[in-house]
Amino acid sequence: MALSLVAVSLRSKAQRSWLAALAFLLPVAVPSAVAAGEVREVDHGMLVSLDSGETIRVLAYENGTFRVTATGGDMPEGHPTSMVVLEPDGEPELTVAPGEANLQTATSRLSVDLADGQVRVFDAAGNLLLDEYAPARTITPVAIEGQSWFATRAQFNRGTDEGLYGLGQHQNRQMDYNGEDIELAQHNMAIALPYLVSTRGYGLLWDNASITRIGNPAPYAQLALDWQAQYYLGDRLVVERPERAIDYQYIEDQDRWPAEAKAAVEAATTGQNTQGNALQKQRVVWTGTFTPETSGQHKFRLYSSSYVAVFADGEKVLDRWRQNWNPWYHNFELDLTAGKGVELRIEWEPNQGYIALEHSDPLSPLDRHSVSFASEAGQAIDYYVVPAPTMDDAIAGYRELTGKAPMMPRWAYGFWQSRQRYETQDQLVEVMQGYRDRAIPIDTIVQDWFYWPEDSWGCHCFDPDRFPDAKAMVDKVHALDGRVMISVWPKFYPDTANGKALSEKGFLYERPLEAGQRDWVGPGYANTFYDPYDPAARALYWGQIERDLLPLGFDAWWMDATEPDWHSNLSIDERKWQMTSPTTGLPGAALFNSYPLDHAVGVFEGLRQAQPDTRPFILTRSGFGGIQRTSSALWSGDVAARWEDLRDQISAGLNLSLAGVPNWTHDIGGFAVEERYSRQDPAHVEEWRELYLRWFQFGAFSPLFRSHGEFPRRESWIVSEGDPAMLDALTYYHRLRYRLMPYIYTLAAGTHFEDGTIMRPLVMDFEADRSAWSIDDQYLFGPALMVAPVTRFRERERLVYLPAGADWYDLASGRKVSGGQHVPVAAPRERLPLFVRAGSILPMGRDVQWTGEDPQGPLTIHVFAGGDADFALYEDQGTDMGYTRGEFSRIAFGWNEGERRLSVAARVGAFPGMAIKREMLIVLHEGNGEGMMLERSGGVAVTYEGEAVAVDF
Repeated sequence: MALSLVAVSLRSKAQRSWLAALAFLLPVAVPSAVAAGEVREVDHGMLVSLDSGETIRVLAYENGTFRVTATGGDMPEGHPTSMVVLEPDGEPELTVAPGEANLQTATSRLSVDLADGQVRVFDAAGNLLLDEYAPARTITPVAIEGQSWFATRAQFNRGTDEGLYGLGQHQNRQMDYNGEDIELAQHNMAIALPYLVSTRGYGLLWDNASITRIGNPAPYAQLALDWQAQYYLGDRLVVERPERAIDYQYIEDQDRWPAEAKAAVEAATTGQNTQGNALQKQRVVWTGTFTPETSGQHKFRLYSSSYVAVFADGEKVLDRWRQNWNPWYHNFELDLTAGKGVELRIEWEPNQGYIALEHSDPLSPLDRHSVSFASEAGQAIDYYVVPAPTMDDAIAGYRELTGKAPMMPRWAYGFWQSRQRYETQDQLVEVMQGYRDRAIPIDTIVQDWFYWPEDSWGCHCFDPDRFPDAKAMVDKVHALDGRVMISVWPKFYPDTANGKALSEKGFLYERPLEAGQRDWVGPGYANTFYDPYDPAARALYWGQIERDLLPLGFDAWWMDATEPDWHSNLSIDERKWQMTSPTTGLPGAALFNSYPLDHAVGVFEGLRQAQPDTRPFILTRSGFGGIQRTSSALWSGDVAARWEDLRDQISAGLNLSLAGVPNWTHDIGGFAVEERYSRQDPAHVEEWRELYLRWFQFGAFSPLFRSHGEFPRRESWIVSEGDPAMLDALTYYHRLRYRLMPYIYTLAAGTHFEDGTIMRPLVMDFEADRSAWSIDDQYLFGPALMVAPVTRFRERERLVYLPAGADWYDLASGRKVSGGQHVPVAAPRERLPLFVRAGSILPMGRDVQWTGEDPQGPLTIHVFAGGDADFALYEDQGTDMGYTRGEFSRIAFGWNEGERRLSVAARVGAFPGMAIKREMLIVLHEGNGEGMMLERSGGVAVTYEGEAVAVDF
């Protein structure tokens, strides 16, 4: 019964997702008229009318969360509906005092000033959490494709010093967002999740699917200067001219390229392009003087691909590379003085790439350090405030609003091997066999795109010459105790049978076809995506997968390009226009960030119905508020294989976790690779191998452990060929990940049962230590382990910050170190600096080759003295929905520091196939410098049969 209830609950949310969008175009209910300056009690809250004509509605939830909605006029009943959030369920107490209306719950209070509508939110103790700056509140009518919408903005906590986190995944090494600008706009490498978490004790969910700016409400503008542009072919200057802006940002901008500077620049190892013409290296240099009118911190965004460097008064401030089909922004800042010019120089190697330089003037200190949301298109200002004493409470409150994260199957937390791409079924099976033959642990292998015939994208079929029997391929992997994930896009060639079936129902976007766009396959094919906003469209899309792919036995579903990204280099305005929903008529500008949610809902619902006792696994490149309820993991997109990008992934993953998504991964090694690596230039092989190894170490301590990318091939014995020390190191982390599976799988269970977070920025656990707030290259992996990735070439020692409030064990040396200080830590190429918090219990299993091999085998329980500790080991069948029926067990471990006693409680719960007897080795660590702490074997052996036992030391 519990299973059916879970399924029904999630389906109802998904239906609301579509109805919410459609409701904006439906006739609205009779307005709830309230006289100016009056307050009316409504179900779960109040309605306040202001002299300005604005109406503010506040609704309450039982957990103390408030929903605040503001319109420029009357508030229709039930308006606006939410795409991501459940209905309110609280019964607050309404009081009206002179000039102020209040809603009180057991844990929070919200007040509205009856003169200007200022909203303030307080916690149970009366502490002010959120303080609106009423003059900034704007609800401005805008017309979009003949429809009436509103640009909206709200600002809070002006001049604040709080730490701000979450908001999804962004690639500019921003950890604490206080003082930063963030743009929520789906992109290959950027995930828009509009949930902000504060050290001040709240979370804020901004319920709007359009492009939204946090920080500066104004979009950055192109930096208009008297630029002097010099275009080179090789070393020859061919064009020199003044230019007002650096603007080759999108496809349509390429027409401005000077004819004299055009050349054959196709990247190739032959030194010729496809027409046989000799290649010429392009180079462009822009120089100009920027004289600011305002003193302060000026912010810049360089949109670029290929190689680019930026200099300010001769000092290099940016040096990056990115693949040309995937340009995006890099940020930099300059502290400038009004009237004092700075000489800027941009050096770029285009190679048919894209570039634009944008700038933003300083904000006032009060506005720069504030909480500000500004959206391009909505029906109202609409946001939720979650009072949260801790950041864990903020995550729990968010998931209570938007849906719990279902449990992933246990095998999802093993190792995943992928390649761009396995070209034949024999290649895929041979790689899986290669791991087994070498005794390197693995669970899942991935078949990426283009397994179909060249002209048949969307057919959900296999090229018979390369994949003559896809089911046999899957069966062979299963026989090797592995799993297979298949890439399935929402993209279709319109003349495929599946494309035609969708088109006949009006379920395909037509504007990309009308624009005449073609993709990069073969001669280039017309293509488009399906529209998931209609439940019938989602059902037809899933039905095609269920008919064509599900019977072949695939275990996981890779949903790529779900922004949607039907062309990477279109302008944002063009993307908005093409994204207008054919099934609802809603403009793409208003739906811009929401596509991945409804798409995932459809696949999740289909899997739950087709396989009711199997946990779904979805990997999707993008997400929106509530994506976690669809059993979806996210990954960081097609990032570049550079040291800077490795560093960027750490803060990207941490803030995505604080936006409520517990399962995240990245392409180990980076997806797109510079030619100096892909050509395997001997001068750069050392750096490539070290970059991959360092990225792999980080991957072993990410929620999901997955290798993927372009050439060079990433299989562990191939990427390390000729470097036995590297292979030993890779194998070590394969095996360490699997030995840690009792710990990791318990963390995974916690994401569901306790709304937990696996990958934790230091501020989550050490908020009292201000030094921890902005650290972007360390994190906690669960409550015990602290990970300090190495992100610079040939770095063999790094500084690690040990947060105050705990002592720490260096796992490599065995020494115990006090918190509240930076310490230098050895970082040999083959090892990652790891620490364990004193007062921790870390359970480990034995060496296995896949997660299903002896999952209830002997345990080693590592106890790190220095404080009381507890850990409740979670176990279940691993792949079925039994956890929703209560079919799981817990074994609670507790360390009493004063008594020097480890207590093992009686087992609670049971599940089919559970082992009654367990062998355990209890190992106590006290910081005596024993070295390699997780390899220590000496300890106290215990045979556990489900009854409570204790071990004294």
